[in-house]
Amino acid sequence: MSLQIPAFDQARVLVVGDVMLDRYWSGQTSRISPEAPVPVVHVNTNARDERPGGAANVALNIASLGGQVSLLGYIGDDEAGESLSRVLQQRGVKTRFITLDNTPTITKLRILSRHQQLIRLDFEEGFLGRDHSALLAQFTQLLAEVDVVVLSDYRKGTLEHAQQLVALARAAGKPVVVDPKAQDFASYQGATVITPNLAEFREAVGDWLDEADLVRRGQALLQRCELDNLLLTRSEQGMTLLRPDAAPVNLPTRAQEVFDVTGAGDTVVAVLAASMGAGLSVEHAMALANLAAGIVVGKVGTATVSVPELHKALQQHKAQLKGVVSEAQLLAAVQEARIHGERVVMTNGCFDILHVGHVTYLQEARKLGDRLIVAVNTDESVRALKGETRPVNTMANRMKMLAALACVDWVVDFSEDTPERLICAVKPDLLVKGGDNDPQKIPGNRCVWENGGDVVVLSFVDGVSTTNTIARIQNMAKES
Repeated sequence: MSLQIPAFDQARVLVVGDVMLDRYWSGQTSRISPEAPVPVVHVNTNARDERPGGAANVALNIASLGGQVSLLGYIGDDEAGESLSRVLQQRGVKTRFITLDNTPTITKLRILSRHQQLIRLDFEEGFLGRDHSALLAQFTQLLAEVDVVVLSDYRKGTLEHAQQLVALARAAGKPVVVDPKAQDFASYQGATVITPNLAEFREAVGDWLDEADLVRRGQALLQRCELDNLLLTRSEQGMTLLRPDAAPVNLPTRAQEVFDVTGAGDTVVAVLAASMGAGLSVEHAMALANLAAGIVVGKVGTATVSVPELHKALQQHKAQLKGVVSEAQLLAAVQEARIHGERVVMTNGCFDILHVGHVTYLQEARKLGDRLIVAVNTDESVRALKGETRPVNTMANRMKMLAALACVDWVVDFSEDTPERLICAVKPDLLVKGGDNDPQKIPGNRCVWENGGDVVVLSFVDGVSTTNTIARIQNMAKES
C-alpha cells in the first residue's frame, strides 16, 4: 500500500520550546538615505504581517495539518506576547504560556522590499539561568494528554533542562522529537528522534571526510546519546535517517524552487511529530516531512503546509523520476519508493522487438504493485543468448521504447548472463517472469524470497514472440 496522508486529527502533540513572534514589514525602496548608505523603505501600513516563530511555528504547522497541539513556553507581559497568543489561539493552538515580568517576548522584526529581506531586528533577553520549576510542573501535567512530545530548541533558555524533559516523557511512554541547537547533543539523551541540519550536526561531531565518515560519526552519536533515530536534514541533498545497526536511509530533496528557508526546520519537525502521533513509522513520517519541506521553502518567511498541499506533493512524487535510469539512480529511487510504502515489481528480458505480448505481460506485472522495473539485456548479452544476428534493435532503442510505456516506471540495463546480481541489489517485493519459467530456477529468486518477497510467473499472449515476428518478416521478404 502506498504512503497515505494519515488522520492528523488523531495526533495529540505537546510542543515545548522557545516561542517567538515574527514580524514582517514591507515597503517600496526608491532612494538611498542621505544619512547613511542604506536604502529607505517606505513601509506600507497594510503590509505588516505577524506570524508565530520558533516553537510557536512548529505548533502552528501541526495545527494547520489538523493535529491537536498544545504549546508550552515563555512570553513577556507585553503587546507582542498578547499578539502571539491571539494568533495561535485563532489557529487552533492551545497555548500554555508562562508569562514573565520584566522580560520581553522574543520578537524578530524583518524589513522587506520586493520580497527581499533587507534587515532583521531582534528583541530578546533569553531565559537562561531562570527558575524553570513552573515549566517542569506544567510539562509533567500535560504529558498524560498527548501522544508525542516535541522539543523545539532555539538556544534561548526555555529548554535549559531538556534532558530532564526527555527523561520525564520517555518514562511516561511518550516518543520525543527534538529540533536541536545545543552543541552537546547529550542534552537530548534518550530522545526518540533528533533532527539537526548539517551545521548543527557539524557542531556536535566535527567535520567529516566523506559520506562513509558522516555515517560513522552519526552512528557514534546515536550510541553516545542513546538515541533511537538521527534524522539529518541536508538542504539540497535531502535527508538522511540513521538508526543503530541499520543501513542509512536517504531521500532526495523535493523542493521545486527555494525561495526562503526560514522555518523549514520547524515544518520538518511538525510533520514528523504529527505523522508519528497519527500512527506512522519514523521512516514514513520522514517521507511526509521531506515532502513538506519541499513545499515550505517555496514560500516567503515562516510558513505552514496544508493537507491538500501534501496530497499534491505525493502525486508529484509519483512522477518525479521515471524512464531510463542508471543502477545507482534505480537503487535510490527504490529506497524512496519503499519509504513511501510502495510495492516494487521487477522483471527482465531482451525485449528486442516490442510486441503486444510484451505489453500485455508488462501491464499485468504493473498491476501487481505500485512500481515496475524492467531490466534489459545489453546488446552483447543478447548476442550471447540469441546469436550474432540479434538484437535487431540496439539497447538504447529497446530501453527508450519500454520507458515510453505507461505501465513501466524504471528501465535499467545489465550486462551479465543473468540479472541475478542486479535483482539481489534491488530486492524487489515481487519478481515476475513470463512464459513457462519455473520459479525455482529463475535467477535472483533466493534474494527475493530471503527478503520476504515473492516470485510469480505470468503467461505471454499465445503465438506472439520476437522470433515469430522476425520469421514472418523474413518470409515476407522472400515472397516479395
